[in-house]
Amino acid sequence: MTTHSAHTGAFDIRRAQPADVDAMALAHRDSIQSIGPAFYPLEVVERWQEAVEGQLYLKAMDAGEVFFVAVAEIDGRSAVIGFASDYCIEGQKHGTSVYVRGRSARQGVGSALLARAEAHAVSLGAASIEIEASLAGVAFYEANGFVEVRRGQTRLTTGQSMECVFMRKDLPNLTS
Repeated sequence: MTTHSAHTGAFDIRRAQPADVDAMALAHRDSIQSIGPAFYPLEVVERWQEAVEGQLYLKAMDAGEVFFVAVAEIDGRSAVIGFASDYCIEGQKHGTSVYVRGRSARQGVGSALLARAEAHAVSLGAASIEIEASLAGVAFYEANGFVEVRRGQTRLTTGQSMECVFMRKDLPNLTS
């Protein structure tokens, strides 16, 4: 576990466990509900967060996706304030996602989580990370070295679609 500090206080990053999935879902929904409305109509935000529940992460973990959580004290209790993931798409191409609670956004939490997920991908031999960034996340990913590939639609867990930006980041080759 690594301790970091942000404007909102200290937070720890560690690998997520199955016991964290409900707290991850709360952080995910908070992120969507607090940041999403600045980029999407309310009906899109509602559809986006509608099917977010702990079971979603358990299934992803079972399929090999690795999650990292940022944990901090909120109102005197330990809480997940954000998470990031790493998963193999195909060969050396990996994928990620990063979600941070609205009150913890723009405090370095997301960047620290993304760095941990990227390090994990690199340790597994990944050459690149590709994402389907929400419009809310584009500036964050650009600030962290991702470039836009194209714009399009992504399919939500509910089966409906929403606008996104397909992005890519080439990772350092540590074997040469």
